[in-house]
Amino acid sequence: MTRMAVLALAGAVVMATSAAADDLVLRAGVHNVDPKSDNNPVVNVDSNATLSLGATWFFTPNVALDVLGALPFKHDIRLNGGPTVASTKQLPPTIDLQYHFLPHAAFDPYIGAGVNYTLFFDKQTTGPLAGSKLSLDNSFGVALQLGGDFTFAKDWVVGVDLRWIRIKTEAKVDGASIGDVKIDPLVYGVTIGRRLSL
Repeated sequence: MTRMAVLALAGAVVMATSAAADDLVLRAGVHNVDPKSDNNPVVNVDSNATLSLGATWFFTPNVALDVLGALPFKHDIRLNGGPTVASTKQLPPTIDLQYHFLPHAAFDPYIGAGVNYTLFFDKQTTGPLAGSKLSLDNSFGVALQLGGDFTFAKDWVVGVDLRWIRIKTEAKVDGASIGDVKIDPLVYGVTIGRRLSL
């Protein structure tokens, strides 16, 4: 399924790049990564918000390629809902192909689908796991998006968006697997963007 999504996205991008480019919207804002509650029978991952940066490139008035980046998110990790036993930072760059329904209206709703790669790093342990080595595999999965842009000046927009991202990682403590951690977060954010004509 993931390979098919990647191939479909790549094909759509290739076709879109043959059309004349319209606008580029550069964005900055805040996004929150809110993992689902039942990540794993043992491990629970908390939510976190941070500064996000992005760009939306319109190949046609309705079709755009969106890239989301951010400063590292930091998540506390708990065992069975108890005290924090570890933390990790992660970068989840996401690329979506979007369809905009009302590109020249005051409010432009859109939907999107794409891929995400999540890189886990700077893993620390504390409390009952202090001194242990925590390992989390990087994740590659599909992403879905729903959002809208409010135009409040000629070249400025305020964007709101909600994403669901498939993030699954195998967790190991001192090399021993404790199972897959299905983070599968909802990612929601608010941005302000500047539209540039190309």
